[in-house]
Amino acid sequence: MDDIPKIGITGMPGVGKTDTLIKIIKSLEEHGYVVGGMLTEPIVEKQKRVGFYVTDWQTKEREVFAHVDFETKEKVGKYGVDISALERTGVPAIEKAITDENVNIIVIDEIGKMEMLSEKFCEMVIEALDSDKPIMVTLHKKSRTPLLQDVRRRDDIRILEVTPVNRNLLPYKIEKIMEEKLPPLF
Repeated sequence: MDDIPKIGITGMPGVGKTDTLIKIIKSLEEHGYVVGGMLTEPIVEKQKRVGFYVTDWQTKEREVFAHVDFETKEKVGKYGVDISALERTGVPAIEKAITDENVNIIVIDEIGKMEMLSEKFCEMVIEALDSDKPIMVTLHKKSRTPLLQDVRRRDDIRILEVTPVNRNLLPYKIEKIMEEKLPPLF
């Protein structure tokens, strides 16, 4: 059980956590592994980040999850957050990755302030981390929420930080860690 790779990728906003994760996913998929779960991708207009999509990695189905123009009671910084979008797309994507025996690796991007507004999301993260599947997650660097504290305290997860200096090499490093411990494909 201890040999199941569980990787947490952290770093400052905009440093490239999601890009790092996508590079690793694509490489693992090229090696034949099936990856499932959710990604949070920025919506950029005129070189400015204006919101985020939540995407089911397997189906590529995506919804706008947070946007500067959303008038919602849930706000994180300048973004209005649509928790129901996360619960319609992201949470089921994670659940499917846990339960579908064809999925080899679970991804959750990101465990951050916006996502943690959803209790269902928080419960699904713990379920995914407690599952017996390899997992890669991205973590908000500075947030001190109970869920993030719990994730950081786990002794079964290895947390690596993306920085402007290492962001080109880190995907290869994480990929090697994953591949060393992943069960061979038959």
